[in-house]
Amino acid sequence: MDILKKKLSLLPEKPGVYLMKNSDGKVIYVGKAKILKNRVRSYFTGSHDQKTQKLVSEIDDFEYILTSSEVEALLLECNLIKKFNPQYNIMLRDDKSYPYIVITSEKNPRILVTRKINKKAGKYFGPYPNATAARETARLLNRLLPLRKCKQMPTKPCLYYHIEQCLGPCISEIDPKTYEELVEKANVFLRGNQKHIISWLEKKMKEASESLNFEAAKEYRDLIDDLQKITEKQNITLNDFKDRDIIAYVVNEDLISIQIFCFRQGKLNTRDGFIFPYYTEPEEAFISFLVQYYSDLAVMPDEICIAPLASNSIMNLLPLTIPKRGKTLELIQLAESNARTVLEEKKQLESEKAEELSKALSDLASILNIPNTEIIEAFDISNIAGTNIVGGMVQFVNGKPCRTNYRKYNIASLLNVRDDTAYIGQVITRRYSRLLKEGTEMPNLILVDGGKGQVSAAVNSLRKINLTIPVAGMVKNERHETRSLINEYGEEINLQNSPELYRLIFRIQEEVHRFAITFHRQQRIRNMISSELDKIPGIGPKRKRLLLSHFKSVENIKKATEEELIQSGLPTNVAREVNKFFRAN
Repeated sequence: MDILKKKLSLLPEKPGVYLMKNSDGKVIYVGKAKILKNRVRSYFTGSHDQKTQKLVSEIDDFEYILTSSEVEALLLECNLIKKFNPQYNIMLRDDKSYPYIVITSEKNPRILVTRKINKKAGKYFGPYPNATAARETARLLNRLLPLRKCKQMPTKPCLYYHIEQCLGPCISEIDPKTYEELVEKANVFLRGNQKHIISWLEKKMKEASESLNFEAAKEYRDLIDDLQKITEKQNITLNDFKDRDIIAYVVNEDLISIQIFCFRQGKLNTRDGFIFPYYTEPEEAFISFLVQYYSDLAVMPDEICIAPLASNSIMNLLPLTIPKRGKTLELIQLAESNARTVLEEKKQLESEKAEELSKALSDLASILNIPNTEIIEAFDISNIAGTNIVGGMVQFVNGKPCRTNYRKYNIASLLNVRDDTAYIGQVITRRYSRLLKEGTEMPNLILVDGGKGQVSAAVNSLRKINLTIPVAGMVKNERHETRSLINEYGEEINLQNSPELYRLIFRIQEEVHRFAITFHRQQRIRNMISSELDKIPGIGPKRKRLLLSHFKSVENIKKATEEELIQSGLPTNVAREVNKFFRAN
């Protein structure tokens, strides 16, 4: 939640789409916002209805994609909902598609509004987030251009022919050039100078008003309103149905941030983001990334659109294009804006994390009265009723886990007593006797999970091998949550005065507990399996894996008949031995 709060504080006041994720990293909700900062933060403040509370309770993280307008956000939201099929969107939103205007490729073309796309059926324009505006635009075109209106070719002229809104291909052959000119006018109308068209309509509206034809003037006014609703650039969907990647990057003094917008069949299908250090010229790092990224792809997109490069070394290796105008150029700029925002957010988060860690480590050194907390090693013991006893050690360097130096200790065979303090003593002795022998650097602080007994056991073990390293115990409350520290003198130190220190100790305690209990479970499962199957003649590691793969558990193996054991792949004599063993026991 601390990371969430920091990310919330860094949200931009721009339009975009946000993706809520659960603890498994799965997208559980996709939403759009005119102002991302306000909308996303609203989920974590105030009261909500029951279904929204359930959604919020599962949010572990979120990410967002900036767009140029709220209309773009609406279209992108639609595409991402279809891609991820989030569980909460299914509950709260239908899955309708947005309408397109199509000029059909028939011999006698028509202008239609449709939600279904078939590239062979004609030329498509859209999608239009405002369905009414799409229908009114098609109606306007059909009124202005005398193209065919009827779905089936009639045997005699219809009303549209008589009011001069159709050329009447049903009664006479039309010159193809005439149709080409009309279709071109429609194309220009749908992708051309909207301001010119609106000005033309305003002129027509004025003429109708001056002629006291107020009904026609109102119709022109309504058409102008609808056209203004659809003139916002809809960059998130391209109309050529190509598979295209839009890529941009930005850098700071340490990191390069790359954003990839993947369009498939003209729709934004997904977004990839990468941030990593670079050690050469930024453009060289970007080119190297492109080669590596696309060498792993099974299917190459039709186009990879990027900003101009100083070097031409990669131009022949990949289907690169450098747009100079139009929607693809605007999309590159949008990808660059997203890359810059992600980079600035990461820099800010890293800066805040570094400050928090620095304060936490400083506070820890102060309250324990020690000079340094650069290297901290923490220990925990895990067992059930004295069985499968194991120890785990994690190392934190400058407040961050150093997983290569984690260590596991199987101590069940060393002791015949049920005493966590004795187990801690044994693990401490083993760990630091080895470091002494190897001449390896010692930690600045040792933390043990537990109270006075565990701290005393650790201190005594260090004394026996002539070492003096500060030791403290991590104490939990009745709810098994971090409460305080115990120093070597048995004094309990409250952590509430330093939230940063509390979070650091909490992370260390949770990490060492996770590491130790995971090892304990692995050992327990291994011992459970070995205690049963390893006693059977003819069952080695390979056949053990075969049985467990087939029957899924030892319990199912026990219940299996001799015939079922043979069917799993065991030889007849071995299947007989397995069956005999479990029937005897």
